[in-house]
Amino acid sequence: MPVSPADSVTTKRYAQRLETAYTNKAYRWNRENYSRRRRFLDIWAFVLKLLAGFWLNNKSWSYSGGVTEAKRIARRKAQAVWIRNTLLDLGPTFIKVGQLFSTRADLFPSEYVEELAKLQDQVPAFSYEQVETTIEQELGKKIPEIFYNFEPIPLAAASLGQVHKAQLHSGEIVVAKVQRPGLRKLFELDLAILKGITRYFQNHPEWGRGRDWLGVYDECCRILWEEVDYLNEGRNADTFRRNFRGTEWVKVPRVYWRYTSPRVLTLEYAPGIKISNYEALEAAGVDRKLVARLGAQAYLQQLLNDGFFHADPHPGNIAVSPEGTLIFYDFGMMGQIKSNVREKLMQTLFGIAQKDAQRVVVSLVELGALSPVDDMGPVRRSIQYILDHFMDKPFENQSVSSISEDIYEIAYNQPFRFPATFTFVIRAFSTLEGVGKGLDPEFNFMEVAKPFAIELMTNGNGSEGNSFLNELGRQAVQVSSTALGLPRRLEDTLEKLEQGDLRVRVRSLETERLLRRQSSMQLGTNYALILSAFTLSATLLFVTHYVWLALVAALIAAAMAVTLFRMLRRLDRYDRMQ
Repeated sequence: MPVSPADSVTTKRYAQRLETAYTNKAYRWNRENYSRRRRFLDIWAFVLKLLAGFWLNNKSWSYSGGVTEAKRIARRKAQAVWIRNTLLDLGPTFIKVGQLFSTRADLFPSEYVEELAKLQDQVPAFSYEQVETTIEQELGKKIPEIFYNFEPIPLAAASLGQVHKAQLHSGEIVVAKVQRPGLRKLFELDLAILKGITRYFQNHPEWGRGRDWLGVYDECCRILWEEVDYLNEGRNADTFRRNFRGTEWVKVPRVYWRYTSPRVLTLEYAPGIKISNYEALEAAGVDRKLVARLGAQAYLQQLLNDGFFHADPHPGNIAVSPEGTLIFYDFGMMGQIKSNVREKLMQTLFGIAQKDAQRVVVSLVELGALSPVDDMGPVRRSIQYILDHFMDKPFENQSVSSISEDIYEIAYNQPFRFPATFTFVIRAFSTLEGVGKGLDPEFNFMEVAKPFAIELMTNGNGSEGNSFLNELGRQAVQVSSTALGLPRRLEDTLEKLEQGDLRVRVRSLETERLLRRQSSMQLGTNYALILSAFTLSATLLFVTHYVWLALVAALIAAAMAVTLFRMLRRLDRYDRMQ
């Protein structure tokens, strides 16, 4: 049966709606004849410009009127906006990489992380002819053979694909999610170029030190390939649906596996009001305060009870039915927490509750969120600062966003290596807290989380007596395991001593001060010798009538003189401070 065509007025209205919803900008990556060489130049031009900006950030002379912390922050914010816009121009691969990097506050300053979190998939829709071709290739039939009705204008379009409303011949209303043509080819090309860029960063003497860029690249590749596999997304949706099968206030669209393939996903049509459309919710008579609490409870259940959670719960992926039921969409990016990770996470929570920075450090190392280094003192002091700063306030009076901002600020340039799961959780908590406050100004995410945290920390036993006994038992097990492991640790230490692998680090502030001064004086002497040599050369060249060469030598000598003068001033200022 042929597809029912929309009348000309409706089609025009849909076209106008689509034109206003998505930009008409012509993206080079969306062209069929886009060459590999041009792509290489576009990507490397962005990277080189970015590196030049980073280099200028550390040069005080590049700030008019002198450098201040406020000017540094303002420049980083402006750069972050430019990065976000450029990633959008570079297309699907870089949009997704930018969204993943928005969770890596251990790698980038907070200004970049906050701006990348705003990165949205606002790209043009692809043509209906391409949709027809993709569905026929994937499902082996033409659209009229599968669907009784199929709307040619998509409900939504993103970097990876777009969604069309349709009706099966059985009468069921569905949505067909169709992948953007040429996406896998573009991913292969972009990831090959990105691997070369990653190697450059990994081998860089400054940016590569203490950072596993190749590991970050591998993680990005894994997440990207999982997200473009619609069969994987369908399995995620089924798992998510099973986890909430006993919860009446959560709706998860059903997957129609008969009409699903790696590039086409057919789901039950589940319309709703966007959770951040507060006026529409109010008009529909939905209890906004209840929706805010249910949203937080749903996510906490995913995280703490199921261990399988939605890793991208932004407002576009959550809707509310007129009856107040939460509807979840888009299951391409999901997170998983294994049972052994939950046990280690519990040790972290106990360390936080007791303000024991050492226990928190040990548990974070075991979780893989912290790289062990020779001197853990600065890291321990940073964690102790967080504990002292936040634990003085009641748990329910704390804010997820403020805690995460401080954690990210402290984590940057420290040996933290937050796993993707951890950063997905933090970002999701912050997003849900923001949406909750929009729904209910008095909403407090930590207040909703408190019962879940208590249950986790007491291991499911509600009474205080049992909680005390559990903790006492855990302490006894910890002491016994430490005692039993002591001989092995002593043996390892002696073996390292015999092999010359044991290093003892001793810090002497006075010695370090003298060494820095001696190094500066030696460098100043070198500049003075160079200055003298070029001054003498300029004089001899001028006397022998080589005026232009003499001028060049004089300019170099002048530059050396300015550098030497600034160094002497800095050395003098440093001596006065001591």
